[in-house]
Amino acid sequence: MFLTDLMNKKSITKYRLSKESGIPYTTINDICSGKTQLKRCTAEHVYRIAKVFDVSVEQLLAPCFEQRMDFELFKSNVCHRLKELGDIEFIANQLKQDEISDYYNKKWYPESLYLLGLLDYVSRINEVPLCSQYDEIRKTKLKSVLFPAGILTLAEVSGNDEILQDSLKEAIPELLRFNIVESEIRNVV
Repeated sequence: MFLTDLMNKKSITKYRLSKESGIPYTTINDICSGKTQLKRCTAEHVYRIAKVFDVSVEQLLAPCFEQRMDFELFKSNVCHRLKELGDIEFIANQLKQDEISDYYNKKWYPESLYLLGLLDYVSRINEVPLCSQYDEIRKTKLKSVLFPAGILTLAEVSGNDEILQDSLKEAIPELLRFNIVESEIRNVV
């Protein structure tokens, strides 16, 4: 959990956090502004902040160590998960885990929108109604079109921009709606 998110959720100001934790206001201010990283703070400071929010030290620090994987690897992992689980189980799993919202809240928009587009696509081809919990996220899209790395490489090496146009025509509509070009989700090895 990010500190500022916790503060907003509990309506705690920097001043109040300073008073309740016993940590100097300037230190709290430096952490909130990003001048000081929470993971670089003393164990005592991290413990005191966690105690104010009634969360574990691990919960407080987890976002500091979270690594974002390459988007192509992410897509591959998702497609493998779809293949392993099957369509219906994939839908149920996505709704249960709610990774779409988690990624969206972290501002990891490509990952969030890729999962949502895939969820909507798999729902459509299996005639499963779309869940309404993602209606707000469905109103967003990436600022620029995100092509698969292989398509970009092929277009660059061949000097043929028609490859990009062809991939747009073949793209899955539910993903293209979010400016993500993808047509191969089943052919993973």
